[in-house]
Amino acid sequence: AEHIATFNKCHTKVVCKEIRKTEQLAGLDGLVIPGGESTVMLKLLKEFEMFDAVRTFGTSGMPFFGTCAGCILMSRSIDVDAAMAQSIDPNQRTLDLADYSVTRNAYGAQVHSFECDLQGDKAIFGDTPCRAVMIRAPMITRAGEGTETLLAHTHEDKGTTPVLLRQGNVLACTFHPEITGDARIHEYFARMASAHALPYTLPK
Repeated sequence: AEHIATFNKCHTKVVCKEIRKTEQLAGLDGLVIPGGESTVMLKLLKEFEMFDAVRTFGTSGMPFFGTCAGCILMSRSIDVDAAMAQSIDPNQRTLDLADYSVTRNAYGAQVHSFECDLQGDKAIFGDTPCRAVMIRAPMITRAGEGTETLLAHTHEDKGTTPVLLRQGNVLACTFHPEITGDARIHEYFARMASAHALPYTLPK
């Protein structure tokens, strides 16, 4: 609901609908996977037999946007150290839609969530910083060739890492832009979808 409300603020006209079945992917200009719990999302994608269909949507070149858990699901791989392996599946499957790796809950538990201001490319974001809300946020630990960092964050312990990254048709965001009232990142994705022009056709 928050994503839909944010898209409704965009200058680019956007018609949103929630997707629960593979056949509902037909005719879309783009797809958003929101925040939440990535393992639960993965389980539901498998139970509803949508994992392969959603992955094909992305690999076909359709605009694809993921925030927080969505960013995790779209990654090539998830970095899990020995300590994390006790609570996080080191073999968690991903959609593998872009060449980057993530660490889940990189900044700690819920109590370690935080907000920060980020200054990006003025041609995209203008002069006003973007407010990033990091709620049990993942961290992009590796960004491969062909990726473009649109926003980065410097953490006193973690260093500087991408928090908004693009590779072709894929836009990955580690935070929650939908809950600040700022529609600039959604506007950017809406323009990606509009520029793609051709709605999605289900494979035969």
